[in-house]
Amino acid sequence: MEEQNIQTEEQNLEDAPKKHKPFKRYIFIGIGAILAVAAAYIIHDAIVYQTTDDAYVETTTVQVAPRVSGQIIESYVTDNQKVKEGDLVAKIDPADYEIALAQAEAKYEKTLLNQKNAKANFKAMQTNIEVAKKDLERYQNLYAQGAVSKQTLDSAQAKYDSAQANLTQAEESLLSQGGNKVADADLKEIKAMRDKAKLNLDYTNIYAPQTGTVSSRRVEKGMYVNVGTPLFVIVPENVWIVANYKENQLRHMKPGQEVNIKIDTYPDHVFKGKVDSIQRASGAKSSLFPPENAVGSFVKIVQRIPVKIVFTEKIDPNEYNIVPGMSVVPKVKVRN
Repeated sequence: MEEQNIQTEEQNLEDAPKKHKPFKRYIFIGIGAILAVAAAYIIHDAIVYQTTDDAYVETTTVQVAPRVSGQIIESYVTDNQKVKEGDLVAKIDPADYEIALAQAEAKYEKTLLNQKNAKANFKAMQTNIEVAKKDLERYQNLYAQGAVSKQTLDSAQAKYDSAQANLTQAEESLLSQGGNKVADADLKEIKAMRDKAKLNLDYTNIYAPQTGTVSSRRVEKGMYVNVGTPLFVIVPENVWIVANYKENQLRHMKPGQEVNIKIDTYPDHVFKGKVDSIQRASGAKSSLFPPENAVGSFVKIVQRIPVKIVFTEKIDPNEYNIVPGMSVVPKVKVRN
């Protein structure tokens, strides 16, 4: 009886591994299927999409600077404030420019008045000499007939000579005040100086050149600024992506292709975009000091080409604060 029990136990031990073999086989088959699906997805993803982690949010910022020098008497913006195009953002003390404009206007008005007076005087002298000439001719005829004395004729002659001298003087004054091209050019120059003074006064009011957010603010009330002194930067709401793809990734890339965009700040959301354009030169070639490859120590390096990607979906700035400089991972669908 004992021998029979021992044989039964030994038989059970031998059959136990056989019962577990199908279960292990299913596990291996399942793992193999998962790996196959993963490999197929990776291969499919590599064929259909081109991606890079060398990509950033970009925009074109506008630096606000004064066009005239002076002391800031008012600053109407704060850090990270939103402004609209045409908003008054700062004001320079206008006192000096108001005086300069008043002087320029006075000089222009004086020159213009002198020119008008010279023209009026010249016309008056022309009228006087015409009257004096007629009187002289009449008295000459009367003197020839013996109707007037020599003294009367001489008096008429003196009036004519005086009128002739006055006309010559008026003509010279007219030429100096605007009766020739040189004087007219002088008047235009004075008018241009007046207009420039008016512009300078207008420039004491500094306006936002476009809509956006104030950044890198350096302006404060009371500080003295020169022409071109950076006051702050306006960052517009319109942003895009510059993705630096390797040159061997661009074979099938074209403008208009769909792009899935993941921003590091919002990893759980995929933004939609498209390829806008591909730069016609590599990043190295477009740099300030492009590399010189015609040297003996040349080493081939895979170049990167900037690709501009734009968003195709409307992004709510209150929900997604996408700002220039953020890291991005774009996936361009290069094949269907």
